Amino acid sequence: MSGPSENPLLLRVLAGETTSRPPIWFMRQAGRYLPEYRQLRATTPDFISFCLDPVKAAEATLQPMRRFAFDAAIVFADILLIPGALGQKVWFEAGEGPRLGPLPTIGQMQSEIDKAAERLSAVGETLSRVRAALEPDRALIGFAGAPWTVATYMIEGRSSDRSGAKSLAYTDPVFVDELLEVLVEATAQYLAMQAAAGAQVLKLFESWAEGLSEDLFERLVVGPHVRLMQRLRELGVQQPVIGFPRGAGSLSLSYAQVVPVQAVALDTAMPIKLGQEIQALKPIQGALDPLLLRAGGSALDARVDGLLKGWGGGPYIFNLGHGILPDTPIDHVARVVARVTQG
Repeated sequence: MSGPSENPLLLRVLAGETTSRPPIWFMRQAGRYLPEYRQLRATTPDFISFCLDPVKAAEATLQPMRRFAFDAAIVFADILLIPGALGQKVWFEAGEGPRLGPLPTIGQMQSEIDKAAERLSAVGETLSRVRAALEPDRALIGFAGAPWTVATYMIEGRSSDRSGAKSLAYTDPVFVDELLEVLVEATAQYLAMQAAAGAQVLKLFESWAEGLSEDLFERLVVGPHVRLMQRLRELGVQQPVIGFPRGAGSLSLSYAQVVPVQAVALDTAMPIKLGQEIQALKPIQGALDPLLLRAGGSALDARVDGLLKGWGGGPYIFNLGHGILPDTPIDHVARVVARVTQG
C-alpha cells in the first residue's frame, strides 16, 4: 500500500500523477470466485435484495480487500438497480441472468427520477459502511451503468446481442433519445448520492459500446456521457470519474478527447500504442484479459509485464479489460496482485 493516508494511490493517478507502480483493483473483484462470497450470497436467494442489503453488500465489498492488496474497493451493487428505481420490474433468473418487465412510458419514468436515488439509498449506506471499515490509504469506488448500456437492457428485457435496441435507435430515435435523457438525469442523481455517502471515485460502465457506427457512438455514448458529466458537476460532485466505453476500439480516442471524464478504462482488445495515445490525454485503466487471468501460467506473467512496460511510464491503473470470471483460481489473482505491487 503506497501513498499517504489522506491521498490514496488511485486518487494520485487519477489526478495525473505517474507513480512508482500503478494502483491495482479488478472489476468484479467481489463475487463468485471467492468461497466466502458464495457462502454469503446463499443467505439471500433474491439477487436484487442482496444488493440492497447494506450489511451484506458491504461485507461482499470488503471480502476481496481482506484477501488481496488491492488499492481500491468497488461497492457491491448492480447496473440494473436504476431501472427498478424508475418503475421497471427487474429480477434475475438463476443461470440465465437479468430479466426486465414492460418498459414504463417516458412520462412515467420522468415522474420517478427525483425518487430514484432515494429508493437506492441502501447503496449509499453500503458505501458509508465500507468507507468506515476500509483503511484510509485504500480508495472507495462507486459506480453506475452508463445510459446506453442500461437502456439496452430496459428495451430488450434481458441480456442480448443488443440488436433490438440498436434497431430502435434507428427507427424511433426520438424515443431512444428521450430514454437516454431520463437515464442521464437519474444516473447523475444516483452517483451524486454515492459521492455524498463516501465514494471517492465514480465509474461509468458503458459495457455495450461495441459495434456502434461512429455516428451512433457519438449519439448514444459520447453525447449522454458529456451531459452526465456536466450534470454531475452541476450537482456539486467533484470526485474523479472513470469512463469505460468497452468495445469502442479506435473510437476510445475520440471518447477521451471529448468526454470530460478523468480517466478512460480500456478493454482487452486495446493495442498498447493506441492506449499510449489515450494516456497522453488522461490517465488510463486496464486491460488484462479475464480469460488469461483464469488460465494463468507464464503467458499471464508475460502479459502483466507487457502492460506495465507499455503503460507504466504514464498515469496508469492496473485492471482487467472486463470482470473476473467466476471460475478464476484465487491464486492467479494473488499472483497478479503481487507482481504489480511487489515487482
